[in-house]
Amino acid sequence: MNYRALDQWTRELPIVAERGKIVDRNGVVLADNTTAYTVFARSNAVKDKEKTAALLASALDMDETAVYDKLNKKKASEITVAKRVDKSKIEKLAQLSLDGIYYSRDNVRYYPKEDALCQVIGFTSTDNVGTTGVEKYYNEYLTGTNGELLYETDLVGVELADGVATYLPADDGYNVQLTIDYGIQEIAESALEKMAATYQPTAVECIILDVNSFEILALANYPSYSLNEIPRNDAELLNSLTRNRVVCDIYEPGSTFKIMTAAINLEEYAQGNRKAFSPNYVFNSSRTRYVDGTTVKCWSNHANGKHSNQTLAGALNTSCNPCFTDIALSLGKETFYEYLSAFGFGQKTGIDYGGEAYGLLMPQSVVRNCDLARIGFGQTIAVTGIQLACAAASAVNGGYYYTPHLVRSVYANDGYVLKKNEATLKNRTVSEKTSAMLAEMLEGVVRDGSGKKAYIEGYSVGGKTGDILTTCVNLVKNLIKIYT
Repeated sequence: MNYRALDQWTRELPIVAERGKIVDRNGVVLADNTTAYTVFARSNAVKDKEKTAALLASALDMDETAVYDKLNKKKASEITVAKRVDKSKIEKLAQLSLDGIYYSRDNVRYYPKEDALCQVIGFTSTDNVGTTGVEKYYNEYLTGTNGELLYETDLVGVELADGVATYLPADDGYNVQLTIDYGIQEIAESALEKMAATYQPTAVECIILDVNSFEILALANYPSYSLNEIPRNDAELLNSLTRNRVVCDIYEPGSTFKIMTAAINLEEYAQGNRKAFSPNYVFNSSRTRYVDGTTVKCWSNHANGKHSNQTLAGALNTSCNPCFTDIALSLGKETFYEYLSAFGFGQKTGIDYGGEAYGLLMPQSVVRNCDLARIGFGQTIAVTGIQLACAAASAVNGGYYYTPHLVRSVYANDGYVLKKNEATLKNRTVSEKTSAMLAEMLEGVVRDGSGKKAYIEGYSVGGKTGDILTTCVNLVKNLIKIYT
């Protein structure tokens, strides 16, 4: 009863809380606020509705009939006439001094970098609620608590001349600092644009991960869109452009998966498993393997003895499929699947971002030898970009698998840190000795093998090519120029 009485004898104008900013690791602002206004009407306090509707429509560039209809609503004591009104129109309105008409300041989301990191940052609804991306995942921190300005009124809602105003301040939202380095992000996005222009792919993705903490330094998707011009009226286009494919989409990794197969073999050999192959073992140079009545072939025709006398390092250099088939079949599905689990395949990485996919890993119980043979070189398994990046990083960083994250901290405007994301170790994948040996082999791929285009004199660059072009040389070179 007390609340009903208060509502009858007061008029409330919201004091809108400012939504927290989103910044990169160095403080570059990526999501900010700009000011707009909401116009309200207390219909009982509007003396001449027809005249007021005409003046409001003129000042706000609205349809006069629509405004008049709003002012005549009987069931609502407080009516929203218009949202997101700019300051110039409010200045016109203020000069009119219309009875029963009020306005309050709003915060409208604004993205200074337009399309940069668009799939990562995400956007808000027209009510300033996080809808996608970081805006959605961290919405509870970014959203503040609105305040109110209470005016005493008479029973029909007319403000009392000698009434007392009560001010309840708003609590602004917390700011979110990403792990992203905007400088690196710019380079990554530029590289994707050049690749798209050259090869006309449907989409291109890139992730740059700090292998020592799994902080994400850059995460780019192409094509992109401007966060200030969201295609809200085209659901299909909106879904396509806003999908963070690195986290939400799956694909067969192909030959890049051979990094994991090599790591598994090296670790098992180090532990004394006689089914694992020595680093010095020379694989059968035949182009084909016959498994369960099916034929597994190498991508190369093995002409001129190109894939003969290969050790594991050589097999990585030439990306020879049969060698990795041999490893998977020799170790067996029980052992192989233990490592697939440790490397995080078939499960979420735990990244602080909504909609992460699990990937696709066949249940161990139904895996046949022909399936296992193909998993060994990256087929019959589907992964997300973030899964593959984390698995590969753990294979070369000493065997440490951390939970990847996009946000470093959540903090208030006065500097108070509410939440800080530290590197969190999930599990070990391989030993440091195995990891060091594998890293050396992957350097050989770039120095002597299929990744030669990524070789840079004076720097240690390791990698593994796949079925699609995966080496972006200019990206690597630009990063080295800026950050060394």
